[in-house]
Amino acid sequence: MTRTVRGARVLITGAAGGMGRMYAERAVAEHAASVTLWDRDAAALARTVDELGAISRGRTRIQSFVVDVGDLGAIAKTAQRVRREVGNPDVLINNAGIVRGNRYFWNTDNGDDTRTTMQVNALAPMYIAREFLPGMISNAYRAARIVNVASAAGTLANPRMAVYAASKAALIGWSDSLRLELEQSDHGNVKVTTVTPSYIATGMFAGVRGPALAPVLDPEYVVDRVWRAMLEGRPLLELPKSVRLSRALRGLLPTRVFDRVVGDGFGVYRSMERFTGRR
Repeated sequence: MTRTVRGARVLITGAAGGMGRMYAERAVAEHAASVTLWDRDAAALARTVDELGAISRGRTRIQSFVVDVGDLGAIAKTAQRVRREVGNPDVLINNAGIVRGNRYFWNTDNGDDTRTTMQVNALAPMYIAREFLPGMISNAYRAARIVNVASAAGTLANPRMAVYAASKAALIGWSDSLRLELEQSDHGNVKVTTVTPSYIATGMFAGVRGPALAPVLDPEYVVDRVWRAMLEGRPLLELPKSVRLSRALRGLLPTRVFDRVVGDGFGVYRSMERFTGRR
């Protein structure tokens, strides 16, 4: 799987549009055996299936399931259907995510904001991976990949997105731990890639201002880099490179100095002030 997903079964969450759809297009273009799409938007999902089917021309089986991954109880039921109707995926891309921003934490709602964000961004990838990992592990002679799309927000604090940052920090910690567990257990056929991009121009972060050295990223560029990292089985993909620099500075500088130099000087701590998100 270092060059292509040809012949593989691919499952993508948040796949009805945006980058999820782009990943699906990549899989279809490389003649994956099947592409399974999960999304909560039934209408957008149906359109995506039709359009991907036209591109595929029967070479790739396109299957869709309407599921809100924030409904943790629905994950097991949908995964069971996938295994029965399509088969256990060889490639899992945990792409679905939400953000509730431009509010200080004390102005957020525990139910609508905090619980929902943690369920979709942090718990759902864990639940989904747990459903399909046993099948990936048991087929030791077949390469498998898990991609967990986190965020640079999970690597450093940022005002007006406290819960989002917490959810992505949890995702990063779990994802890289999972990678190590698989390596320790000699399940080398399953490789995990953790992705920590800065802001991406998908509409999800409409209104944000890209900090210095971290401009808002083009979705096609991100998809291309993630796809290559996934095929190679690379453990970590940081986009842009300044994300790695900010992590290094966070470890080297005293907190107050980091706040002044990176948070205020680079504009990170003001990046969400004009956030509107999708309308």
